[in-house]
Amino acid sequence: MLAATSCLPKEAELKSPHLIAVLAFDQISPFHLSVPCAVFGEAHPGAPAFELRVCAAEPGLLRTTAGFDLQVHAGLEALRRARTIIVPSWRDPQERPPAALLQALKRAHQRGAQLVGLCLGAYVLAEAGLLDGRSATTHWAFAQDFAARFPRVRVDADVLYIDEGDVLTSAGTAAGIDACLHLLRRQYGVAPANRVARRLVVPPHRQGGQAQFIEQPLPERSRDARLSAVIDQVRANLAQPHSLDSLAESVLMSRRTFTRRFRQMTGSTVGEWLLSERLARSQALLEGSEASIEQIADMAGFGSVSSLRQHFRAAFGVAPNAWRQTFRGGPSDGE
Repeated sequence: MLAATSCLPKEAELKSPHLIAVLAFDQISPFHLSVPCAVFGEAHPGAPAFELRVCAAEPGLLRTTAGFDLQVHAGLEALRRARTIIVPSWRDPQERPPAALLQALKRAHQRGAQLVGLCLGAYVLAEAGLLDGRSATTHWAFAQDFAARFPRVRVDADVLYIDEGDVLTSAGTAAGIDACLHLLRRQYGVAPANRVARRLVVPPHRQGGQAQFIEQPLPERSRDARLSAVIDQVRANLAQPHSLDSLAESVLMSRRTFTRRFRQMTGSTVGEWLLSERLARSQALLEGSEASIEQIADMAGFGSVSSLRQHFRAAFGVAPNAWRQTFRGGPSDGE
């Protein structure tokens, strides 16, 4: 049996007036409960201190889906003064939450609290009527059911999270981390959110309405060391022009043979792989260098600023300078 209380020492509680209430309930998933606790409830160097309070939607021991119990000391009264209320999920989309919980969420919203529904927690907010006329998201596997149940909500299942100002919803599982980091970033700035992300060893920012980060492919080492060497060489020289013909010629293979082996190794075509590598290099340069957009376009191998902007916006939904601004917290140059 685990006791769920504030995750901060008393001294930090006294310093921080920002109370974040996280709702626990019977048959809760420990992972979903741990997401807001990890972001807001643990002490991260250089990050704001919060008073995080886990509160129960119902009395008694709360069973988890992992087989252990939670003893939660706070009840719904904790919602009365919370500035942020997070519903980390819900046990059954077909079960209407208790009336007392729905009323408590409505009252909190009316007095100006920030409401957050992670994963199936969006069902709870929707049942309270807090998503009517708004855009929201939830776990993709339940999006169709959600849309049918709550026709007054505009459901978007293709995004990580949706920020409607006073109400925030996220997709399933790890997207809850992205949503919590976004909330931290919005309220306290880029630097604290990035520090927490680094501490948690997660990407510092995945914008809710844009595509996810493009991960650099890590191909399995093939028996054909020539192909592995080519991949390493291209990564080290992205500024140079590369094509299917030039790469195939460098290892004395036909176009057809090279294409087949390259796909076996990387899971993509040469063109797709080159673009993903160049975008990943652009991200790294925007986040960690002082290079201009023109220099980055050249170093990543895009050839021109317009090409960089076109591909970057298509992949991530934002311009390169907007991406840099997110990580730096500084003003954009108007791009």
